[in-house]
Amino acid sequence: MKKESYKKLTVVGIFAVAMAFLESVIVVYLRELFYPEGFDFPLKGFIAPWVLNIEWTREFFTIVMLASVAFLAGKKFHEKFAYFLYSFAIWDIFYYIWLKVILNWPSSLVTWDLLFLIPLPWIGPVIAPIIASLTMIVFSVLIINFEDRGKKARIAIKEWMMFIIGVLIVLYTFLYDYSKLIFGGGFANEFFTLATNQKFINLISNFAPTSYMWKTFIFGEILVIMGIVMYYLRVEKR
Repeated sequence: MKKESYKKLTVVGIFAVAMAFLESVIVVYLRELFYPEGFDFPLKGFIAPWVLNIEWTREFFTIVMLASVAFLAGKKFHEKFAYFLYSFAIWDIFYYIWLKVILNWPSSLVTWDLLFLIPLPWIGPVIAPIIASLTMIVFSVLIINFEDRGKKARIAIKEWMMFIIGVLIVLYTFLYDYSKLIFGGGFANEFFTLATNQKFINLISNFAPTSYMWKTFIFGEILVIMGIVMYYLRVEKR
């Protein structure tokens, strides 16, 4: 790998680590306000709608910031994509590292967490997004290394399909529980007013996840890894 790429990975990594600290600090404040005795499931209802809107906006602009630094770091589309994966993964991993340093949370890697809120709550054991992030780092560094070696590092359609299907399956495991509550509970028609729907608030205030879809998650990860292997073998052969 070229010296320039090492520098870019270092700078992008520092940005992601610093951004993860800011993200974790915001969560510390939110937990102090809404979960002063410690965060755990079941959730204490939905937060106020205006706060929820701010959280949605914050999460959206988090992705915008990570995409922006990736856009500056890469030259070609697949390089920009690689730097985005890398920055997202570093940010995600260090978010939990900082929470552990500040709050001594999570207590273990299988502790359940509220991962994301767009478009509805994602939940899962902490180790699941960390595994996904480690996969992203491997793939991103592979793309950048191939580009530095003068290989045609563009991702083929078949490989994209493997990645997309695998990622969607992984996302399904994160979204399943609350999707089931919303759509299975007949709240789909009231999706945009759920934060003020007392019946739904009572429902989630009594819901605590008990099992994670590990087999489905592993299947999704295998598809992603197969896509990475296909990509590696094709590009390396050339």
